[in-house]
Amino acid sequence: MRIWIAAVGARPRKGFDDLVRIYLDRIAATSKSGVESPLFRTEDALWHAVERERARSAPLLVLLDEHGKQMPSEDFARWLGRERDAGRQLIVFAIGPADGWPEESRQRADLLLSLGKMTQAHELARVVIAEQIYRALTILAGHPYHRSGSR
Repeated sequence: MRIWIAAVGARPRKGFDDLVRIYLDRIAATSKSGVESPLFRTEDALWHAVERERARSAPLLVLLDEHGKQMPSEDFARWLGRERDAGRQLIVFAIGPADGWPEESRQRADLLLSLGKMTQAHELARVVIAEQIYRALTILAGHPYHRSGSR
């Protein structure tokens, strides 16, 4: 399974890229999942890239959206595991433009996912989703990185 953490907008500042890279490297070292973090200048450029991938295999498109579904880390891990086990070849987690996703884009999504009710900078959202993907993969692998609420 391949995973994209795609973002629409300006290139993030270096410190944020470094944080995202920490989790991408951890995922690469501990999982067969390939994770990429492409950046797109426009929403149209993102849709064009998704359509190119669709020619190979239908990607699952997850738009990060403040109105989306919220999941605890364990539920997110189970969902990701089901997609992996079902043979999903590509999941695209997409962080939208500064003004959010237009309704037309929301309609194209397979899932709207919220990282929480508080608004976050797009750069920070990339870090959070990268960490949550890493956390989910460690939960699925039984790795001790994740500690549940019972301590």
